[in-house]
Amino acid sequence: MAARASAPLIAVTGGNRSGHAPRRLVALALWLAGARAVSVTPRNPRADLRPDAVVITGGHDVDPVLYAAAPEVHPRYDRDRDRLESVVIDQALALGLPLLGICRGAQLLNVRLGGSLYQELRSRRVRTSNRWTVLPLKTLRVCADSRLAELLGTRQTRINSLHNQGIDRVADGLRVVGRDLDAIVQAIELPTHPFLIGVQWHPEFLLYKPSQLRLFRALVRAARERRRVLAG
Repeated sequence: MAARASAPLIAVTGGNRSGHAPRRLVALALWLAGARAVSVTPRNPRADLRPDAVVITGGHDVDPVLYAAAPEVHPRYDRDRDRLESVVIDQALALGLPLLGICRGAQLLNVRLGGSLYQELRSRRVRTSNRWTVLPLKTLRVCADSRLAELLGTRQTRINSLHNQGIDRVADGLRVVGRDLDAIVQAIELPTHPFLIGVQWHPEFLLYKPSQLRLFRALVRAARERRRVLAG
């Protein structure tokens, strides 16, 4: 998937040994949107990279030590990835880079901004299933006056679900703009940031839906605009 050298450069984070298929799909989505994707992992942190935007992808649960909580369950953590992505997010926030967090990525954005997570969601589900699936079987309700609603072009749609943790205390400044039928947070935005959106589902598995591809197109537009402004 060749891309023009002038296309925006998007850093796509992930783990060393997992999440290869989702990252490839994210890279495809970015290529379709006119950008170049570069994989950033603990083994290959690309410290010299100067991206125009960042995507924090899904994967292992976030270690509760990052939000000063004791472990309540015994999932698999990837502490090397936690460290890398914490640095990437902090640097992106400091530079005003456009940010898209997917699943774990949305959770970590909330944590880095001062929020916390539910370490398990099964006990909090009443109207929705805890089943993991890439199929869009869960209902998303979106706030009408949000950037997400504008991008998706709807206030209600179907999404997939591949997570067992979720956002609990929302970080100061973040706005919840999407929930499922159990009122579990499914999307967040930072209104004071040029472009920061976190989604709990996996839009990269739903690229056949134009509304989901628009998320990536919007990120690339924000990256282009930032580059234009910096160039004067």
